[in-house]
Amino acid sequence: MRILLVNVNTTDSVTEVIAEQARSVAAPGTEIVPLTPFFGPESVEGNFESYLSAVAVMDRVVAYDGPYDAVVQAGFGEHGREGLQELCDVPVIDITEAAAHLACLIGRRYSVVTSLDRTVPQIQDRLLLAGLDRRCASVRASGLPVLDIERGPAAATAAIAAQARAAVEEDGAEVICLGCSGMAGLDEAVRAATGVPVIDGVTAAIPLAESLVGLGLSTSKVRTYATPRPKAVTGWPLRPASTSTTVPTATPPSPRDARVRLL
Repeated sequence: MRILLVNVNTTDSVTEVIAEQARSVAAPGTEIVPLTPFFGPESVEGNFESYLSAVAVMDRVVAYDGPYDAVVQAGFGEHGREGLQELCDVPVIDITEAAAHLACLIGRRYSVVTSLDRTVPQIQDRLLLAGLDRRCASVRASGLPVLDIERGPAAATAAIAAQARAAVEEDGAEVICLGCSGMAGLDEAVRAATGVPVIDGVTAAIPLAESLVGLGLSTSKVRTYATPRPKAVTGWPLRPASTSTTVPTATPPSPRDARVRLL
């Protein structure tokens, strides 16, 4: 089984961290293929960057030139999952929904601890859209930019743990979801600090993707996530925003090989 793990930002070190976390829970025989978008923001912390990232993630998946069995979008609260589900004929898992679904299985109420305060409404909206908001006790911000979390895990853990404790003691949360892919690997430390289960979205998404593939299940193509209607799309794939990124010059792979239905 091969799972594409797509980072939503263009920071390679974040891609490496989430790939390591994904491999730590992957079943024997599951290959994790980490992908970094060809263009887009170095971190995603707001709606503009999230919408830009959504296009970049779809572009990166379309450009992948081999077969695969599932896709995991590694961005908490980000846009784009629906577009991937239309494009792909394999299961697509978003780490936001993966973490929240698992939290609902092991506690009555869960809270999310994320990066900056500006991302809180965005996460709340994604949970609402997914129908997972009623069991969410709160979404709290640690006050840390995404890249600061990845570059300084010790300091980040203290700030995240403080908000997680407040969510448990003040908001009634029984489970904590780490609301940023850059928090991958911090779950054990936050669990020790709070005494409640802590869920990292990346490690939640991988087993869910494996389960869907193993059961022979994928996204329904009736109505909501039906394959896009054939039409001309100007300028696809998009060119990179940075000259430091190399974009393959080959044409996008065929639907049969990449298991993506191109527009």
